[in-house]
Amino acid sequence: MAGTSSPEAVKKLLENMQGDLRGLSLECRKKFPPVKEAAESGIIKVKTIAARNTDILAALKENSSEVVQPFLMGCGTKEPKITQLCLAAIQRLMSHEVVSEAAAGNIINMLWQLMENSLEELKLLQTVLVLLTTNTVVHDEALSKAIVLCFRLHFTKDNITNNTAAATVRQVVTVVFERVVAEDERYKDAVDQPAAVQGNSNRRSVSTLKPCAKDAYMLFQDLCQLVNADAPYWLVGMTEMTRTFGLELLESVLNDFPQVFLQHQEFSFLLKERVCPLVIKLFSPNIKFRQGSTTSSSPAPVEKPYFPICMRLLRVVSVLIKQFYSLLVTECEIFLSLLVKFLDADKPQWLRAVAVESIHRLCVQPQLLRSFCQSYDMKQHSTKVFRDIVNALGSFIQSLFLVPSTGNTSATPNQTGSNASGNTGSAQTNPGVLGMGGGATVLPAFEYRGTWIPILNVTVQGSAKATYLEMLDKVEPPTIPEGYAMSVAFHCLLDLVRGITTMIEGELGEAETVIQTTTEATSLPAQSSEQDLQSVSDQSEKELVSRAVWEEMVNACWCGLLAALSLLLDASTDEAATENILKAELTMAALCGRLGLVTSRDAFITAICKGSLPPHYALTVLNSTTAALSSKSYSIQGQNVQMISPSSESHQQVVAVGQPLALQPQGTVMLTSKNIQCMRTLLNLAHFHGAVLGTSWQLVLATLQHLVWILGLKPSVGGALKPGRAVEGPSTVLTTAVMTDLPSISSMISKLFENSQYLDDVSLHHLINALCSLSLEAMDMAYGNNKEPSLFAVAKLLETGLVNMRRIEILWRPLTGHLLEKVCQHPNSRMREWGAEALTSLIKAGLTFRHDPPLSQNQRLQLLLLNPLKELSNISHPDIRIKQLECVLQILQSQGDSLGPGWPLVLGVMGAIQSDQGESLIRTAFQCLQLVVTDFLPTMPCTCLQIVVEVAGSFGLHNQELNISLTSIGLLWNISDYFFQRGEIIEKELNKEEAVLQKQAEEKGVMLNRPFHPASPFDCLWLCLYAKLGELCVDPRPAVRKSAGQTLFSTIGAHGTLLQHSTWHTVIWKVLFHLLDRVRESSTTADKEKIESGGGNILIHHSRDTAEKQWAETWVLTLAGVARIFNTRRYLLQPLGDFSQAWDVLLDHIQSAALSKNNEVSLAALKSFQEILQIVSPVRDSEKPETPPAINVSVPLVVGTTTAPSLGRSFMRTDSIGERIGRYNGSEPPAITDEIEDLNLWWAAWNSWYRIGSESTRPPVTCDKLTFIPSQPFLTALIQIFPALYQHIKTGFSMDDLQKLGVILHGAVSVPISSDASPFILPSYTEAVLTSLQEAVLTALDVLQKAICVGSEGMQIMYPAIFDQLLAFVEFSCKPPQYGQLETKHIANAKYNQIQLFAPAEWVALNYVPFAERSLEVVVDLYQKTACHKAVVTEKVLQNIIKTLRIPLSLKYSCPSESTWKLAVSSLLKVLSIGLPVARQHASSGKFDSMWPELANTFEDFLFTKSTPPDNLSIQEFQKNESIDVEVVQLISTEILPYANFIPKEFVGQIMTMLNKGSIHSQSSSFTEAEIDIRMREEFSKVCFETLLQFSFSNKVTTPQEGYISRMALSVLLKRSQDVLHRYIEDERLSGKCPLPRQQVTEIIFVLKAVSTLIDSLKKTQPENVDSSTWAQVIALYPTLVECITCSSSEVCSALKEALVPFKDFMHPPAAKHAMFGPSQEPELQHT
Repeated sequence: MAGTSSPEAVKKLLENMQGDLRGLSLECRKKFPPVKEAAESGIIKVKTIAARNTDILAALKENSSEVVQPFLMGCGTKEPKITQLCLAAIQRLMSHEVVSEAAAGNIINMLWQLMENSLEELKLLQTVLVLLTTNTVVHDEALSKAIVLCFRLHFTKDNITNNTAAATVRQVVTVVFERVVAEDERYKDAVDQPAAVQGNSNRRSVSTLKPCAKDAYMLFQDLCQLVNADAPYWLVGMTEMTRTFGLELLESVLNDFPQVFLQHQEFSFLLKERVCPLVIKLFSPNIKFRQGSTTSSSPAPVEKPYFPICMRLLRVVSVLIKQFYSLLVTECEIFLSLLVKFLDADKPQWLRAVAVESIHRLCVQPQLLRSFCQSYDMKQHSTKVFRDIVNALGSFIQSLFLVPSTGNTSATPNQTGSNASGNTGSAQTNPGVLGMGGGATVLPAFEYRGTWIPILNVTVQGSAKATYLEMLDKVEPPTIPEGYAMSVAFHCLLDLVRGITTMIEGELGEAETVIQTTTEATSLPAQSSEQDLQSVSDQSEKELVSRAVWEEMVNACWCGLLAALSLLLDASTDEAATENILKAELTMAALCGRLGLVTSRDAFITAICKGSLPPHYALTVLNSTTAALSSKSYSIQGQNVQMISPSSESHQQVVAVGQPLALQPQGTVMLTSKNIQCMRTLLNLAHFHGAVLGTSWQLVLATLQHLVWILGLKPSVGGALKPGRAVEGPSTVLTTAVMTDLPSISSMISKLFENSQYLDDVSLHHLINALCSLSLEAMDMAYGNNKEPSLFAVAKLLETGLVNMRRIEILWRPLTGHLLEKVCQHPNSRMREWGAEALTSLIKAGLTFRHDPPLSQNQRLQLLLLNPLKELSNISHPDIRIKQLECVLQILQSQGDSLGPGWPLVLGVMGAIQSDQGESLIRTAFQCLQLVVTDFLPTMPCTCLQIVVEVAGSFGLHNQELNISLTSIGLLWNISDYFFQRGEIIEKELNKEEAVLQKQAEEKGVMLNRPFHPASPFDCLWLCLYAKLGELCVDPRPAVRKSAGQTLFSTIGAHGTLLQHSTWHTVIWKVLFHLLDRVRESSTTADKEKIESGGGNILIHHSRDTAEKQWAETWVLTLAGVARIFNTRRYLLQPLGDFSQAWDVLLDHIQSAALSKNNEVSLAALKSFQEILQIVSPVRDSEKPETPPAINVSVPLVVGTTTAPSLGRSFMRTDSIGERIGRYNGSEPPAITDEIEDLNLWWAAWNSWYRIGSESTRPPVTCDKLTFIPSQPFLTALIQIFPALYQHIKTGFSMDDLQKLGVILHGAVSVPISSDASPFILPSYTEAVLTSLQEAVLTALDVLQKAICVGSEGMQIMYPAIFDQLLAFVEFSCKPPQYGQLETKHIANAKYNQIQLFAPAEWVALNYVPFAERSLEVVVDLYQKTACHKAVVTEKVLQNIIKTLRIPLSLKYSCPSESTWKLAVSSLLKVLSIGLPVARQHASSGKFDSMWPELANTFEDFLFTKSTPPDNLSIQEFQKNESIDVEVVQLISTEILPYANFIPKEFVGQIMTMLNKGSIHSQSSSFTEAEIDIRMREEFSKVCFETLLQFSFSNKVTTPQEGYISRMALSVLLKRSQDVLHRYIEDERLSGKCPLPRQQVTEIIFVLKAVSTLIDSLKKTQPENVDSSTWAQVIALYPTLVECITCSSSEVCSALKEALVPFKDFMHPPAAKHAMFGPSQEPELQHT
């Protein structure tokens, strides 16, 4: 406006107007004067206005009617030139807006006339246009007239006019509606009018509308009327009208001014009431028409569809739907249903093409589709419009394949191409066929079951550029090129998918960000207000609504889409098309996944998967999914549309041939390039949309697994796939195309799993689950055959685990659980191997990964990671276990220092190895353990040390490899050393841990449960170690037992001082005694069978050739060890409460061992007994170690020939042990030799000793070859124990005990020796030596008697018992003891017969002589000391001694040994010399009465023995023996006869008789001279005689008793002399000239001398002392003497002289007869 109202413009306007008027006046000057006048007056008028008014334009407008008049008149002339000039002038006025409404009306009337006259038609149109567009002065009637004018001009004969008029009409209609828009804009701030009453049926009720709107309303209403072939209401004067033009106008108004209709209810009303019914009515021919149906079949001929109207109707419908959908929901439903119907196969091709184009227009508007879905599909009783559209497209595409198109089939591809290219408005290249050198490049096309449909480039992606909907000039239906409809439909699908997915995903993204921000906001409690919460809930509600819409949209369309896309995918032969289809399927799958629509998601994924695999490939996962889908065949208006399964005739290039992954692969399968393309899509899907795949991972991965298998990719380290050779079957054949692709495919697969690190936890779980189930399938397939299994799943599980290390916790359990429970236990070794590989790699990676927080602070995670390693132990396959142990070794080498709480698991793995699992496994495991013990003990938590001990112990028990067992015992020793060195640190740490556990236990209210409770934790550690060694001490293998035993006792010896005092209780009872029990049990039940060899070529020594003997060694070792501990640690054990019970148990063990039938064990038991009695061999000062005595391991007394088992190591440790001991006993280290005061202990020991002794020395009841007889060393040791034991019990030692002792000593001495042992034990028979046993026995008695000697009165009553015992031994010299019923040979015989080998069970009695003799010496010795003791006197000891000595004395020469009787004599003499005075002293008491006869008999038996001396006795020997007899007689003369008064008469009588007998040679004369010569005991006889003489009368008669002895002696003597003389005379007479034997001569000489002596002595005696009968006897000798005078021997003669001389005193005269015999005369007789 500024342009036309500026002063210059106004000035110019005025000039122009004046110019126009002048021109007009000139033109009309001649012909039309009125006009001329009018023009001139007009000039004046203009000038006047210009001069008078300031606002010239307004004034002009006011007077415009007058100003315009001249021009109107000019037009009325109908003169072309004038008319043109006028119209130009009018136009100028109009353009300057100086025309008033009235003027405008006049102008229009003038134009109407011109029109009716068909003048200046184009100029007219131009003028109308200018008039209507410059302003709004023309309205209502005038406007309608102007519009009608334009319509009239549209239907003239002139084409140009027609077209111009059409354009003008269009423009005018637009102008009318633009005015409404402007008007609304002007009034938008004003208060709204009250709304029109709805449902007002009066169409002309437009009173509520403003002017412009009213005009527009009237115009639009009439347009509808016209199209409907009704009369217009407002456009009066219309003559004719075409429907096509009407529809075009309607369409343009609707399209350009939707807001008018939406804002004004009147207009909306028009739409509903007029437009929609009109459209529906006009569609009817198209709906009813069926192609190919004949007219005759229907009663009325069906109107054929008319392309121009039909096409325009579709355009209108498109606009209605697009712009007024919200107003016309119901109507649109009808339109859309119609559209869908037009796609039916029985509609004309062009109709279907146009319908598809229309649908395409809808498909590119996702928001609109969304509205459909909300308005129809989501309403209960409404048509499912959206679904139908999609399904219709699907069935449309299907129908194109199934029904040959009835388009222009003759069109060659070339024409088609150019046709298409003519219609492409895009920059894409023309895909037509180019003839090139006779060859032709193939058009992109779809091909399905023989139907070939080219793909035309119809549109740019995302825009619905229609071809046939724009053909407004065509009247006849166009020919549709082949493939056009298919291409549009294809694009529809793609755009539909693209639109929907983009829209929904965009909205989803927004919703998610909103939710995120709101949750973030509300999570700050300070800021969150109710309002915020409200908005959140609104938001979530809104989101719920939106989600419902999204889900419905997807649910509605997915089936149809999938059916169509699958079909197209199968039919596609063009890579680009395939790519698009796959992309669509992929985006749909992803969208369904995001929305959580599982079925649809899986369906799309299945489609892609099926595309990836060869046709009809048997893959259960996919087939089951498809089955579920095909059961959902859906109907489109009664037509059943089936899911089409892929056709097998593929026209694709085959790029790979491989084996199917199946149980029984039949032949090979081929992969085409399309398969590979699908595979890539599948990979992309998984790659970018893994998070939403959920359970579909199964499908995806199953497919990939099969493809990987067919392509021959095999897993390599870390799980990545590499092309590998097919293991069996025909090799996989790959073209170079695929070969170059393989690395990228492989890396895509790996990347896909690498990307799993970006998945959320839930998706990751889905991925893992899918891999697991895939792996299960592969495992099922690999069962029962050794075919190469598919390792895809296992490899990928590994890969997934490795990339998700940062959140390994969430997937660890399912991942490792599957590998552990399924894969690693699979019978197929390759499968297993990979399972173990995967598992161990994961564990190693997990441990090396830098977690946050680090593993050292996250114990739970560390244990979680190590747990599967431990679980592997439950699998028995050795290959798995080797992997497991290798893993452990690597973990130790790399992570050993930082395992921390993971140690128990790692150690558990080593400990879980069983004996039956093969040597290599055990070796590897042991290697791990050795590493642990050498390197890692200091770094592991102290609580794990116990486990180390247990594991090491368990290796000791493995019986596969002896060396390992022995080494493991060595390890236990090293461990114990470690405990010892780091004791304080370990103790602290354990106590801390204990406190924590204790607290936890208290909180839970349970008892703390651990082994060896309540010992302190550190002690428990030791106890576990001891217990383990204890178990090894009863291992079946002797070497292990020995090693373990030595180690056990060495550790207890070396480190036992570390234990708390109370713990010793457990050591003794739970460890040592438990061990002893087990050893005892095993030893007693051990097999006695001979073991031939010790495995291999090892020879076994005969002392170890049965299990029993081997166990015996163990028993020995164990018992010795325990005893040693009791000995060295007595100061610790003594204060324990139950030491006495322990002592008893130990004694019991010693006893049972001592009584075992094995010499080695029994002897060792006694050594242990000695040790616990602390019979310690003294250590010389120089040898004493410089350590506290506590550590001194005392060496047991060496007994017999064996030595104590030596210790394997020396444990002289000085570090702080002294202090530790100090803890127990104040500051002073205790002295080992402290005597135990507790008598009970010693009495228990005595009882044990007694039981051992009595059992072992009791003779067997039966005697067979197998009788067990204890060995000498054993018995010796047994007896040697007594002295030491006695020292402790002497105070309470009673007679009973002495009795018991006696039994044992007697028994022990009586035991014979086996003849094969005799050469070693017995001295050769000539030496008189005691065996050590006999010495021990005597020592024992010696100790006793010494003790008695210094003991109390009470003790001395034991003397007689000791004498008895000794005397019993003395008897052995003549009567060796019997040992039960056992037959024994005497030593001598055994010796002489040694040439014959005697049976092994032959027993030899000992040579008891030396023993008996020694015993006798002891007796004498003892008697000398004790003769006067009351007990000795009372108990008739002397009599017993005599009685005992009588045996050898009476045997004399018959004694086994000559020395015996000699010793007996000398002993008797000694004893009597002491005993007789005592006897005399007690004569009155009668205590000795019974002794005298015994003594007399003894003398008698000895002096006149019945035994004959051996033949080889020499003269010297004889004389020696004779001198012994003489000694006896001398004893009688000195010790007995002088004291006759105190001696019983009978005894003296016996002695006298004996002397008498001795003094006369009583040998019979039958001996030869030589014999007699030797056997004559001259000396003896002489002494006897002298003694007789000596005692015949004694000067000092003190008692009548003595006189009695003298008389008796005298008569004996005389009688004796008489006998000798008589015999001599007799012999002399007989012998004649031969001299008599020497002895006899001597004897007679002696008798003669004796007679003379007797007479002498008789003379000297007091006469009263001589009995008269004696004299008579003396005198009676005389005649006999005289007879001897004849003897020849000079010696006899001289002796005879001397004998006769004294008789001179008897020569005196005879006196009275009686005087000779009266006693009173005797003296006188002598003096006469």
